[in-house]
Amino acid sequence: MKKQEKKVVQDSAECAQSLRNVIDAMFVLNGKWKLALILCISQSPKRFSEIQNDIPITPKVLANELKHLELNNFIKRNVFPTTPITIIYEATEYCQTLKSVICELDSWGQLHRKVMTEN
Repeated sequence: MKKQEKKVVQDSAECAQSLRNVIDAMFVLNGKWKLALILCISQSPKRFSEIQNDIPITPKVLANELKHLELNNFIKRNVFPTTPITIIYEATEYCQTLKSVICELDSWGQLHRKVMTEN
């Protein structure tokens, strides 16, 4: 995992831009399931039922979250003309840009769990 340099915000304009960037990112990734779904699907392409086996989510919520991820170009929905129709969800190249974010969240989550169990 590659650590990014710490960026020091020097003035109010840079601070405001940084805040807008974080708000934009949180808007797209907001919700209980989005990052978990991105992580799940980026491991390997999966069918709807396979995703449900990996993540405890209701079908209605899963369908809605998958639509949002597709609209934001994180996943691609592939439809195959079989009987019955086969639909497979896969991560896009753009989705791979979140890899370092997810790695950082993983590290921080591990640290947080350790801090909370020590208290």
